[in-house]
Amino acid sequence: MRIGIDLGGTKIEAIALNDKGQEVYRKRIDSPQGSYQKTINAICNLIIKIETTMQATGTVGLGIPGTLSPQSGLVKNANSTWLIGQPLKNDLETKLNREVRIENDANCFVVSEATDGAAQNAEIAFGVIIGTGTGGGIYVRGQSIIGANAIAGEWGHNPLPWPSSQELPGRECYCGKRGCIETWLSGPGLVKDHQAHNMLQQIITAKELVNLSERGDEYAEISLQRYEKRLAKSLASIINIIDPNVIVLGGGMSNVNRLYSNVPALWDEFIFSDHVETQLVPPMHGDSSGVRGAAWLW
Repeated sequence: MRIGIDLGGTKIEAIALNDKGQEVYRKRIDSPQGSYQKTINAICNLIIKIETTMQATGTVGLGIPGTLSPQSGLVKNANSTWLIGQPLKNDLETKLNREVRIENDANCFVVSEATDGAAQNAEIAFGVIIGTGTGGGIYVRGQSIIGANAIAGEWGHNPLPWPSSQELPGRECYCGKRGCIETWLSGPGLVKDHQAHNMLQQIITAKELVNLSERGDEYAEISLQRYEKRLAKSLASIINIIDPNVIVLGGGMSNVNRLYSNVPALWDEFIFSDHVETQLVPPMHGDSSGVRGAAWLW
């Protein structure tokens, strides 16, 4: 049995796959906020629950919204900032008394979709997770690309390409820079942009903003159009560098169906080619695809 855990900013999802790769268990819980120890406990309790229910012991793969430093082994670059600098792998292995394989959640996502999902048979695929943060993973000729610094695909912490004067210098990012793509394209980034343009105080979610647009709210629609232009520019910069056959969207924003038609209609202006073959597609396995990739780490 292979157990996969997807540690997100707002939820932790777990699945178990049998020896044939078929899903036999799935559970989702809210992520503890601001507490490393509560996060450790939640992950371990999920694994114990799976193994008790299935009456079997499994391998454990974990996708995290960051990565492990090749130098120190500690978590770095996590938008769940309470994980940064923590010995997550060591602590989980000590508590579970077994090896745990940990990978960036976007890398897990692209492995899942390139193996038997929306990017199957693609020579080059780019997997995007747009939710609480904005991550990415690269898959080339059957291999996930990790990189010398374990940051391959981290497009969210590059500056927004071709910014307008109104987009400069950009909002502060938790990484210490300003104007990072993540501050514009994450779900919270979309909401903050909408609130700033409309001088709103009430707190809404990205999903609620999309629903407002669908009901004819003019201001929500304008905010989504700004978002689509920024997503088109940002993905165009990726296409200019790695030229993928397929880009698969994951995370909560992947459920916004209009993105798959509107964004490719905008990105041609920014792509250094006379014709663009790259496809923008939704995940075949839904916004839970990353947890399958975590299980497949084994």
